[in-house]
Amino acid sequence: MLEAIILGIVQGITEFLPVSSTAHLILFPWFFNWGGSVDTLTFDVALHAGTLCALLLVFWKDWIDLFLRKQKLLGLIILATVPGGVAGYFLNDIVENSLRNPLLISLMLIAVGIVMLAAEKTLKKKGMEMIGVRDALLIGIAQALAIVPGVSRSGITISAGLFMGLKREEAARFSFLLSTPLIGGATLLHFKKAFFGQVDHDLMLFAAGLTASFITGFFAIKFLLGFLKRYPMNIFVYYRFVLSVVIIAGIWLKG
Repeated sequence: MLEAIILGIVQGITEFLPVSSTAHLILFPWFFNWGGSVDTLTFDVALHAGTLCALLLVFWKDWIDLFLRKQKLLGLIILATVPGGVAGYFLNDIVENSLRNPLLISLMLIAVGIVMLAAEKTLKKKGMEMIGVRDALLIGIAQALAIVPGVSRSGITISAGLFMGLKREEAARFSFLLSTPLIGGATLLHFKKAFFGQVDHDLMLFAAGLTASFITGFFAIKFLLGFLKRYPMNIFVYYRFVLSVVIIAGIWLKG
């Protein structure tokens, strides 16, 4: 139960901060030799469902506004979702079986960290209403890269938004809106695999993980939106670099 709560907290925080939730969820069990029920698809469903609920709670007014008054922006979000959806559908099994490697994660933490630093050097003046088809597609393609552990969905899409000239907070808001359909799709995909396959079903762990990821995810979104109004992403980049060093040290010690 303690492992479930810890992983729920880790998921809720790192899903939205630009530090890669997938990397942390792989690394925690790897570092501490955790296994069993918290290492099943059922539990993965709980964590994704929790962060999805957090997104919907924070942005429900935005979604109503998109459907009622901002259909053009809604269309661009749908368009930008396509590359990530295609990548997730066709490459999910390859990623789960072949790319969950600590060394690869450490390299991606560094590489995307450098991209984030470069994005912060760009001129940022546009709001979401100024996003065009080209902008949406490029941000969507960037989101598709987040299927690789260590990239970070928020990190790569916020960076892409900054490269497109979006203000930092606007880039984050667009990133979160864009992630909602994909996290919802991933939750449904894992739900189908988990509940129609031969996996462990521990409802107490399910509830603990969902609740922890929901609560921490809600506050993580609020924190990041407020933080990016005033500060660049540099502190998260430095964290990524330190984490990469820790991973490499762990590989050396375990080897």
